[in-house]
Amino acid sequence: MEMKDAFAGTLESGDILIQISPTEKQGVEIELQSSVAYQFGEQIKKVIRETLDGLGIDKALVRATDKGALDCTIRARVTAAAVRATGKDVWHE
Repeated sequence: MEMKDAFAGTLESGDILIQISPTEKQGVEIELQSSVAYQFGEQIKKVIRETLDGLGIDKALVRATDKGALDCTIRARVTAAAVRATGKDVWHE
């Protein structure tokens, strides 16, 4: 799947900024910055991976800057960034 750099989200409280970039490496690499990474880092990464898996993306570098986002917000931001990165419209299939 062809991919370009894309962003979604903000750095506002309760949100998450997601950047998806193409990579040559197989798999999804996640770089997470979050003040709550110690408590919720693994859950945040799990939601990002599951969302990308559901969209068929298996090669990407994801940079996530979390400001206390809930799982539903994380899913929405990852989906929006993935749509922008791939051009694949997941809402009208």
